[in-house]
Amino acid sequence: MLVRDAMSTVVLTVGPAHTLRQAAALMSARRVGAAIVLDPDAGGIGILTERDILNSVGLGQNPDTERIHAHTTNNVVFAAPTWTLEEAARAMAHGGFRHLIVLDRGEPAGIVSVRDIIRCWVPAPAQPHVVPA
Repeated sequence: MLVRDAMSTVVLTVGPAHTLRQAAALMSARRVGAAIVLDPDAGGIGILTERDILNSVGLGQNPDTERIHAHTTNNVVFAAPTWTLEEAARAMAHGGFRHLIVLDRGEPAGIVSVRDIIRCWVPAPAQPHVVPA
């Protein structure tokens, strides 16, 4: 199975000037654990994850004033849609992260997460058959 089969193609994109609280609210509303950060001044495409927000709050920083640009990972490992899920999982395991931005022809095409990969590898549980009484 390939990354394109597992990735989410509806991604959240934020700018570097948004606050962490704004990012957290958007991520929560969309039920995603990462957002693509488009910042032409910092070299293009970065990623902000729930862990980045958690680390900031854990340090006592104010999510209403902290800007995304200060917490964005810019040295991102990108996946291609044609990678196997094994390649994506290996990159995540070796890099110590849980999300990969998927680039297609240099543009963000989606995000694949550890959860996405697990969903592909582990079949959904069968629905129990209930016999009417």
